[in-house]
Amino acid sequence: MIKAVIMDWAGTTVDYGCFAPLNVFIEIFRRKGIEITQKEAREPMGLLKWDHIREITKMPRVAGLWEQKFGSRPNDRDVDALYADFEPLLFASLRNHCEPVPGVLELMGRLRERGIKIGSTTGYTEEMMDIVVEEAGRRGYRPDVLVTPTEMPAGRPYPWMIYENCIRLGVYPLHHVVKVGDTLSDIREGLNAGVWTVGVVLGSSELGMSEAEVSACPPEELKRRCEEVRGRFYEAGAHYVIESVGKLDAVLELIEASLKAGAGVSAGAAASASVPQGARHV
Repeated sequence: MIKAVIMDWAGTTVDYGCFAPLNVFIEIFRRKGIEITQKEAREPMGLLKWDHIREITKMPRVAGLWEQKFGSRPNDRDVDALYADFEPLLFASLRNHCEPVPGVLELMGRLRERGIKIGSTTGYTEEMMDIVVEEAGRRGYRPDVLVTPTEMPAGRPYPWMIYENCIRLGVYPLHHVVKVGDTLSDIREGLNAGVWTVGVVLGSSELGMSEAEVSACPPEELKRRCEEVRGRFYEAGAHYVIESVGKLDAVLELIEASLKAGAGVSAGAAASASVPQGARHV
């Protein structure tokens, strides 16, 4: 049976749409005279923030603009300078983006009723998470364990944070663990750890829409956007994709049925061989 669920934070359990870091990434490049798009700013979401900035600088369009302005492609010293601007800007706004997403508090209650432990991983540093944990806790969201990338040799897509969660929670084997997240980095982290891996669409950085934008979006347009996100998650190897985090229970039932049938986790595969493709849309 499922022993633990390991959740991401921003875009999955708090900060609907993952907006806290988005505008900061755009601003730090603007301060250097480089205009990046929201799509570019979001693409590496889920990574440790220094790594995230480095990935943006590697994008051909961004690197080309940087070279035009500064005469050379951006290097690690440039990433350091960008990150030096990033931290104070993020710290100044982080407390305003810690509201639990709809359905997550109720889900936590249901998981605990079933005896399932709740872990968490993040792309934020330990110092950033000190703020998020405090503010989210005031609003009722308190997982059993948090592991940050700055505590580990590396962050996502490496599996170390998930392994450390399992150590602290005292859970094994890994095919009794589920990782839930809203970015492709989350999916890769889960697959690399060899755990069941679930993508979340609504509220995700991949969708990139606020609650108000989701509510105002014409149904057919919203459906199209959500299907695009589902496709990206499955292409990355997600075992399941759920519309919203509150619908995780149905996936857990499917996974437990697979475990009873003797199925394990096939890391890197799009889905467990025992689960029909159409059955993964929850």
